Amino acid sequence: MIKALLLIFNPGATWDRIVLARKTLISVLVLFFLPTVVLSIGGELWGLLQWGRRQEFSHELKHIPRDLAIYYGAAQLALSLVFVFLGALMIKGAGDTFHTRHTYTQCFTLVAYTLSPLFLVRVLDGFPSINPWTTFGVGIILSIAALYSGIPRVMQPDPPHAFGLYLTGAVLLVIIGGLARLLTLLVLQGRLKLH
Repeated sequence: MIKALLLIFNPGATWDRIVLARKTLISVLVLFFLPTVVLSIGGELWGLLQWGRRQEFSHELKHIPRDLAIYYGAAQLALSLVFVFLGALMIKGAGDTFHTRHTYTQCFTLVAYTLSPLFLVRVLDGFPSINPWTTFGVGIILSIAALYSGIPRVMQPDPPHAFGLYLTGAVLLVIIGGLARLLTLLVLQGRLKLH
């Protein structure tokens, strides 16, 4: 979570340290991404179980049953993993269209660290008065800002292609993230069963 804060407030130097570390995909997944997501989901679930969730139209607080909260947390974890792996795959595909070849590990590292501000902000979803789409909007904006500094440092595209890759990556992450957010909210409302 510290890296997520650093990517918000000092992205250039943080990306430089990430690139110099040269971590493998497994180490980024196990030592950074999964702990960040699990802490984020844990904070959100704690708030949901303590205070409940404010209803969209009636604005009444609704208690969230423990089973639904656990199911929601599992859906959040699964869709977060799909989000990062699919996002990395799509950014790799977009990067390959610019006539440079990038490894999947580079793309995964870029996406995993880029999305960390989104997961950090998602902890605020535990408060009943905060709209989950607001936290998504703030989180994805912070993530897209981190992506801007990350693409030239991690993927090292040709300078004329860097901005096009940034725009493509930003749009892809917003679309995939929005769909994942919609699915998890449908799970929380009991409208979608993923089993």
